[in-house]
Amino acid sequence: MNRYIKPLMRGSIWIAMLLIVSSCEDYLERAPESIISEEQAFQNFTNFQGYVEELYHCVPNFTLSGYTSSWNWGEDEIESTAGTFHLSYNIDRGNFWAWQVENGAGNNGWLDANGANTDRDHKNKGLWPLAWYGIRKANMGLENLSLMTDATQEERQLIEGQLLFFRAWFHFSLIQYFGGLPYVDQVLPSDEQLTLPRLSYHECADRIAQDLQKAADLLPIDWDDTTAGRRTLGKNQLRINKIMALGYLGKNYLWAGSPLMNSVSTGSQTYHAEYCKQAADVFGELLQLVESGETQYALLPFDKYNDNFYTMGQNWALAGGTEAIFRSTYYVANDTHWRISKQYKPTFMDQGDPTNFYPTANYVHDNFGMANGLPLPDDVTQADPASGYDPNYPWKGRDPRFYKTIVYDGVKVVQGAIPDANQEVNRYANLYTGGSYREVVTGSLSGYASRKFSPLSANEYDRAYDWGSALHINVPYMRLADVYLMYAEATLMGYNSLGASSSNFSKTPVEAVNTIRERAGMALVQDRFLGSVSDFLPELRRERAVELAFERHRFNDLRRWMLLTEEPYTIKTSFEFDRAGEFNTDDPTENRIVNMREEVIIERNFTSKHYWLPLKLADVSLYPELYQNPGW
Repeated sequence: MNRYIKPLMRGSIWIAMLLIVSSCEDYLERAPESIISEEQAFQNFTNFQGYVEELYHCVPNFTLSGYTSSWNWGEDEIESTAGTFHLSYNIDRGNFWAWQVENGAGNNGWLDANGANTDRDHKNKGLWPLAWYGIRKANMGLENLSLMTDATQEERQLIEGQLLFFRAWFHFSLIQYFGGLPYVDQVLPSDEQLTLPRLSYHECADRIAQDLQKAADLLPIDWDDTTAGRRTLGKNQLRINKIMALGYLGKNYLWAGSPLMNSVSTGSQTYHAEYCKQAADVFGELLQLVESGETQYALLPFDKYNDNFYTMGQNWALAGGTEAIFRSTYYVANDTHWRISKQYKPTFMDQGDPTNFYPTANYVHDNFGMANGLPLPDDVTQADPASGYDPNYPWKGRDPRFYKTIVYDGVKVVQGAIPDANQEVNRYANLYTGGSYREVVTGSLSGYASRKFSPLSANEYDRAYDWGSALHINVPYMRLADVYLMYAEATLMGYNSLGASSSNFSKTPVEAVNTIRERAGMALVQDRFLGSVSDFLPELRRERAVELAFERHRFNDLRRWMLLTEEPYTIKTSFEFDRAGEFNTDDPTENRIVNMREEVIIERNFTSKHYWLPLKLADVSLYPELYQNPGW
């Protein structure tokens, strides 16, 4: 931490004082009279907002952290055998040190990078260095608010609200991976020994909550409705607002109330009811604003579901629509069209990097159930009369989100012409055992592929990844569907009741889940899950696994629920089967399969130490109060 704080203090001072300078070299060529004073740098809204803008560029774009990007580290995804350098490969083998640049992840992991880069290079942005940089920068801004003399009250509130949000967001982003840390709320001297102790998780969460609550009180719902915001009318969608602050305030409380975080603070491996109630009220406030039509946010219609994650033919428009709440910044030439779009198919189908990522069979089978709302049987080789599942036709009658998210055997991938007749066989996803899409080095190990973040047409023949298609992928940090599901969990566990609601929003946990299911055209929660809290909680968690599949949430969910080390969450499997009968090219759900079985690809041997990532050795060596996480 000291590695970033001391030099970054100096860097932040220059940023504050030299807003008009584009580089050190340019600065050295300027006349002395061109240097602006600290008072000028913070004097008015335009100058101060220029200072704040860099904080947005401290948020890593985890979607675009390398030529191929790994961000799913639960039991949900398996990478091709070519991808042994990614963090997901190391996580599977218990090497959690690999999140650090010094220990194997290189610049392919978005948690770390060489230095605190805030320029346009998304491939070299890491959460650890940028969070400490951002915290210091936010503190410098807060300590200089008194210099903002030429400004309206609204402008002062906008600046202070953003600074408070970012200080809290960076702290929260760190503690969810590393546990309680020092809460830095002042500019630390660069020439003094650090002594700030690590706080408990709950102590950190309380400090984060104070900042986020104040930010929510200061910030508008929509910058377009403010006098200052009208200067950039229509370009304010990424600016920090009240809904973002409430979203993370609620998430911070729910995480604090979750079993892992509660256990390290109180010793109890259960939900902390009071934190969950606080989360329910915050989410309730947010959702009441949304459902009353007072915000710019709404769930996207299901026919636009994938707009949450990518756009095409829209002049590189940012994905997310009305549903995305918090996203990283982006640039027009964002490069996801050429790189990230290719990491979900075998290389012979996209001519991309040999590293590819595929859903695990166990994640698909355990979570993506039937359209009638029932899950698949534990043994997917057996029929289930209750749900209607038929193992010989396993793709039939499934949750509509299965078809939006998963590529299964027989799906038509290539829509246009294939000049080479010998390659015509690859028009359809050959995911059966021995099929071409199961190619050993770059193909699917599991028998499934993904389509959630990249259109099927991003292939060597349809070439949706070419520049002219303007394919832009950007997975949000938080979207509205996530808020509904977090509200459901917080209310359920805070009040220990299926029929409870928060003090400011009328929906029960079941109704909140059904809101998400209804959007997808799914049946409502079945009666068999409504007998008790213990009956409903696993179904709520399954709903979260389906709706938010592969969006970076699963690893943290398994950790906070204290399931990461427990079977079946330690297993990654493949689905092996053969095709039978005539192949239906019009409707792949009608294709019959035989000889189906599930096989283990890897078993992850985790222990209790794997619930937290290890801190950097260089940082924990700085002073005794910054100690290492247990077991590392």
